[in-house]
Amino acid sequence: MKQTIRWVFFLLGMMIFSMGITLAINVQHLGVHPWDVLNVALFDHFGLSIGSWAIIISILLILVTLLMDRRYIKLGTFINAILVGAFVDLYMWMGFLPTATNTWMDIIIIITGIVIMGFGGGMYNAGGVGSGPRDGFMLSLSDRTGMSVSRVRIIVETLVLVVGFLIGGPVFIFSFIFTFIQSPIFQYSYQFFGRIISKIEGKIDGNTRMIAREKSS
Repeated sequence: MKQTIRWVFFLLGMMIFSMGITLAINVQHLGVHPWDVLNVALFDHFGLSIGSWAIIISILLILVTLLMDRRYIKLGTFINAILVGAFVDLYMWMGFLPTATNTWMDIIIIITGIVIMGFGGGMYNAGGVGSGPRDGFMLSLSDRTGMSVSRVRIIVETLVLVVGFLIGGPVFIFSFIFTFIQSPIFQYSYQFFGRIISKIEGKIDGNTRMIAREKSS
């Protein structure tokens, strides 16, 4: 039962996280997250879909992480690699989310997308069923190099941003401030949902002990 609760939070969090990504991509002229700069650039050059490139890159990162340190790869990591890209493509296909207006409203749209990404990212990570492909890659790289996770993240995402820019990805001001907005929201969301999951699990344990006592009496 407790694992079911964790998977529910994990899956709901990924759906919310993917919605935030899609909102940001819809106003990509303002700049998107470094990984999405790369995904959009690959889509523009080679076709497929933005979500498909997100899946391909996620799988490649999982394979590299498995070679470095398989501790960070769990079932949830593989599910994350597939579903986030799939949800992004689904939301874009459904077309119900706001799109670019080329007015000041676009700033509100992208900030909303970043906030939703932070909220959903914290929620699915609180489920604790597996790091995301990018997180697992950076954690294993941090272990291998001895550098802090934050330094590894800065280096990797800067390189990804540069590569994405060089092949024509949408880089603008929000590409550089994305993390500064998203990270504190992610942290709050992660702690908030972690507490909720712990409370639910505590109640389940309490009910289980009560049922066991009733059966033994």
